Amino acid sequence: MNPPNTTPSASKLTKAYTALQAWKSAISDDPLEILNSWVGSNVCSYKGIFCSDSLDYTGNPTGKIVAAIDLNHANLKGTLVKELSLLTDLSLLHLNSNRFSDEIPSSLKYLSSLTELDLSNNNFSGQFPSQILSIPNLRYLDLRYNSYTGEIPDELFNRNLDAIFLNNNLFDGEIPQNLGNSPASVVNLANNRFTGAIPFSLSYMGIKEILFLNNQLTGCIPDGVGMWAGLQVLDVSSNSLTGHLPDSLSCLSGIEVLNFGRNMLSGVLPDLVCSLRSLVNLTVSGNFFSGLSHGCDRLAVGGGFDFSFNCIPGREMQRPQPDCAAVPGGGLSCLRMMKPFVCGTMVVGAEAAVSPPP
Repeated sequence: MNPPNTTPSASKLTKAYTALQAWKSAISDDPLEILNSWVGSNVCSYKGIFCSDSLDYTGNPTGKIVAAIDLNHANLKGTLVKELSLLTDLSLLHLNSNRFSDEIPSSLKYLSSLTELDLSNNNFSGQFPSQILSIPNLRYLDLRYNSYTGEIPDELFNRNLDAIFLNNNLFDGEIPQNLGNSPASVVNLANNRFTGAIPFSLSYMGIKEILFLNNQLTGCIPDGVGMWAGLQVLDVSSNSLTGHLPDSLSCLSGIEVLNFGRNMLSGVLPDLVCSLRSLVNLTVSGNFFSGLSHGCDRLAVGGGFDFSFNCIPGREMQRPQPDCAAVPGGGLSCLRMMKPFVCGTMVVGAEAAVSPPP
């Protein structure tokens, strides 16, 4: 039998001590005095550090390992250090609401047990930190409320992530066309500077919630959204989308929240949207819809349904008539799937918004 100080578990805790002390030295401000407890070799007693029992291949305990770090709302100022890669048993790294900045070490790719990485609400900036996409078992990625800029890499949507939060940064450029490859159930791209069209290649995503709001997206809402059979929340508000709503929306049998507000959408709001059986919140305010189908007209104002500031005759709180004389994007034609649309049909090809020839 190994002496107590040379067991595999003891060796891992020694490495954890090395990693955490190196990290402590890279933290310049600790107003809550959390790191006062980071003294001595018993890392399992450190505040924010959580240990669990390590098991061998037969299921027998072999000692303690560092399994999680939760320093959410600690208000720490500093940087991440390459020595964190020594924490090979770490499964959760939660650093929400601190003041960490600078580069994310590429050595984090060696955190083979890490499944959740939350770096939200910090001071990270620069290009998307592609090095984190090399973390082999990562499932939850949260980078929201930082100052990241530039385009997001295609590889992000090829990873086996269940949740992707990139909202409230400064990302720009077009959303990668392979968005539909992602198995994520939640994708939040809100409050950035994305341009171009919503990618058409969105078929058969396992998505439950997808948020595009408050970007600079243009073009039409693609037919491909109808392929999101399990979708519950779709928010494309506060963009510059134009054209009519696609018939494929009728396939969203589980949708609960649809927000098309503050775009330049037009046409008659169709029954196929208003009759969605799970729908509890529909917002189309701030567009240029010119009418309501019979089913939409019966919906009471309020109670989760907002048709205000459009061009709908007989409705209160609509745009002034001069604003409705020329519909933005009126010359735009949305290429659509052949009708009748069949829910669940895979369509090969692309969809685009084109202007008719002069």
